[in-house]
Amino acid sequence: MKIALIGCGNIGKFLLKCINIDGVVPGAKIVGIFTRNELEAHQLADEFATEHFVTIQSLIKSNVDLVIEAATVQVVKDFAKGILESGKDIVLSSVGALADVNFYNSLKRICQEKGTKIYLPSGAIGGLDILKAAKSVGELYTVSIITRKPPHALPGAPLDKEHVLFDGSAADAIELFPKNINVSIILALAGVGTDKTGVKIISDPAIMKNSHSIEATGSFGKLSLQVENDPMPNNPRTSYLAALSVLSALKNKDSVIQVG
Repeated sequence: MKIALIGCGNIGKFLLKCINIDGVVPGAKIVGIFTRNELEAHQLADEFATEHFVTIQSLIKSNVDLVIEAATVQVVKDFAKGILESGKDIVLSSVGALADVNFYNSLKRICQEKGTKIYLPSGAIGGLDILKAAKSVGELYTVSIITRKPPHALPGAPLDKEHVLFDGSAADAIELFPKNINVSIILALAGVGTDKTGVKIISDPAIMKNSHSIEATGSFGKLSLQVENDPMPNNPRTSYLAALSVLSALKNKDSVIQVG
């Protein structure tokens, strides 16, 4: 499997090492990267024996099978359609872009027309299998998430006291915190939708790790799930589990036995 990578931040570099150096995904290689930092792109291309795509258009025209987006919501909005229309599958890290229902539906139509697929890693949370199971028969009633992060991971948060930065729907949360609350969107997509998924974001100076408390009710009963994430090294805004979930999506996409 030939892979192209958009975005070479912490998650991107983690994937380059795991796939191109450690061989964690058998038969796969990141054959090309795109990042706006030209100097870094050349350095990474040399380090990980890969190609540097100068433009997204050259990436789209290449013969790669799949594209990993590990950049921003805006990158997804700008380029996901072109990638899918070219016949390439895509793994999205910035799932917040799919909070826009019209955009989501347009990507879905392209996939149906071109036979392509979008893979959405579970990110820094769990419990999605339970939500999907309840939703399959229309018997998922409520879903909510409380996210706690240390102040340095939330722009504008006070440093000296606990503070509720947001309390509302997932649809509104992603508009205000596009880099910090992707988890609410993947939760909403698996469950009751962005308008009905409750989100509370709390800045807490007493904690060092990101945590997510998920509650859901349905005909199955009640779900209560607490996830405490270690951050990626040198990046307190990104949970290590988010990076691992991208790798897991790649490893399992062609598995003959699917779990969950």
